[in-house]
Amino acid sequence: MKSVKVVVVGAGVVGLSTAVCIAEALPSCSVTVLAEKFSPDTTSDGAAGILLPTQFPDIPVERQRRWFRDSFDHLLTIAHSQHSSDAGVMQSSGVQIFKEVPAIKKPFWSEIVIGFRFMTDRELKRFPDHKFGQAFTTIKCECSSYLPWLEKRFKKARGQVQQRRVNDLLELSKSYDIIVNCSGLGSIKLVGDTEVYPVRGQVLKVEAPWLQHFIRDSDGCTYIYPGIKSVTLGGTRQECDGNLQVDKEDTKGILERCCRLESSVCKAKVLSQWVGLRPSRRNVRVEREVVQLHGQPVPVVHNYGHGGWGVTLAWGTALDALGLVRQYLDEI
Repeated sequence: MKSVKVVVVGAGVVGLSTAVCIAEALPSCSVTVLAEKFSPDTTSDGAAGILLPTQFPDIPVERQRRWFRDSFDHLLTIAHSQHSSDAGVMQSSGVQIFKEVPAIKKPFWSEIVIGFRFMTDRELKRFPDHKFGQAFTTIKCECSSYLPWLEKRFKKARGQVQQRRVNDLLELSKSYDIIVNCSGLGSIKLVGDTEVYPVRGQVLKVEAPWLQHFIRDSDGCTYIYPGIKSVTLGGTRQECDGNLQVDKEDTKGILERCCRLESSVCKAKVLSQWVGLRPSRRNVRVEREVVQLHGQPVPVVHNYGHGGWGVTLAWGTALDALGLVRQYLDEI
């Protein structure tokens, strides 16, 4: 049987995770990653990288739980290994706080993170504007280190990378047997998905080595995430805003909100500022589709639309995408 040629479009955390899963599990396949941008120029490179899922409205909760568990276990294994520093993966403990008591106090992911519990009244006194909180240990994955580490792992599995823009699926169908679409916002043009839209995110990196625990406001717009080399302060969630320039007013707002949660942040030195566009969608798309191109059926696997939860779900959805590739192989 001749080697099946698989191409993965996209080199962010979702694309590289998917490529690694396929290359390692299916050594009979020839796997290539094609992307216009690789690390350090992807959206994933600027991600805060804390593992904390949301709940997508139309996907069974059990499937979302599996995605998160698979991603969490994968990264926890790295965090406990000799590769932790090189991969930029570490455990991180902290709190998520709420201005109002949520309808669901114990979310679907509570048994996957480590040591989940409700904050005590004594702990909440520190945050007078908030009425409820959750404390737990999760994982922080710094993609500026993790993506290069994943790419090396992919190449070790005989994967190939090519840096170029992909304009349509037709140009790929001539050279590859299976196309795996992890193009994020690129899916708007690549496959005509009108459900994909950008959500602008701006963050700051500051020098604050005294901060050891994360703090996240439940609205997702204010957070303090200590990392290996710096602390990430955020953020913004501006839907359908494509501005990639740093906004001074956003910077001011981020610092003010974070200082209200942790006053010592006011004295932290700002190291850098970053803006990225999250590839958002009502529901993550992980499914197979046979696309007709010039009358020829072309097998496609989609894995995109993670929004601000790419790092959180990447390995789990990559395993699902691998399963869909296996289905196609069984049919060849």
